[in-house]
Amino acid sequence: MTTAISMRPRDGRRGAALVADERMLGLRRRVVATSYGRVVARISPVTGDTALVLLHGAAGSWTTWTPLLRVAERAGTPLTGVIALDLPGWGESAPTRNPIDVPTMSAIVGEVVQALGYEQHIVVGHSLGGFLALDIAAGEPNRTRGALLVSASGPAVIDAIRRPVRGGLRLPGFAGMLLVMRGLAVIGATGTAFVRALGRGGFLRPLSAPLFAHPARVHRSVVDALAGEIRPASFAGGADAAASYDLERWRRIGCPVRAVSGERDVFVADSDAAALAELIPDFTHTTLPDAGHFAAVERPELVLHELRILIEGLPV
Repeated sequence: MTTAISMRPRDGRRGAALVADERMLGLRRRVVATSYGRVVARISPVTGDTALVLLHGAAGSWTTWTPLLRVAERAGTPLTGVIALDLPGWGESAPTRNPIDVPTMSAIVGEVVQALGYEQHIVVGHSLGGFLALDIAAGEPNRTRGALLVSASGPAVIDAIRRPVRGGLRLPGFAGMLLVMRGLAVIGATGTAFVRALGRGGFLRPLSAPLFAHPARVHRSVVDALAGEIRPASFAGGADAAASYDLERWRRIGCPVRAVSGERDVFVADSDAAALAELIPDFTHTTLPDAGHFAAVERPELVLHELRILIEGLPV
């Protein structure tokens, strides 16, 4: 089922800022040793046996979720059981030496959740993190109570990776970015340094404009975070790992899956919702107005609304 929310912001609405200090959100930094290596997470106090696991996308970190966390806090209903990870290869977590396949990444997330004392989880994923959330739900059906996908990488993205010409015509924004990331990955550290130089020079805002519905409203902290977290080798490696993934695995998912994407999301195809509904028994999709690929940053209040619906609808 696909629906659309009609609530629109006031003209001139200022974009939300990212928060880099976890203490401002009542969280604490935790380093977890896994079979892969060091994984860094920001967590809230344990209040039950179910974690709310927040998984960022490529060129992101745990701070991706801070507008959502702040909206919940300001509403007087802060989110509980939060585990906001820096995925391997991103943020403060240990860098990857070789591409990690999706099931291995899911297993690493599972190690973190169990190390922090939780038996069950609700997974929320943005972009690549949404792809990962689906794999976790498929691989751990008895532990996963529900999943919320925010502008998740879906079947159209996989098709664009596997078939750059045909798939790229459907998602030219993603195909173009992947091509650039592959080129920058070839030159190694120089490529990363080049991206960060673009950020310092103020050139990344216009270059990243397709990712947002209203680029001029996006807070500078969001653009700065992109400049700091765009890691071409990790991006290209993640794409390579996803290319061989069997989407039929998602037929194992037994929990409710709710998906949201911005009406101007250049990385989500119109066909994605139907394809996911065919694979996942309990699936719904909602289109959010005035949002691009970073819906949780541009419209955190609407994403929070959908998360509340998911949580409130779960069996006790």
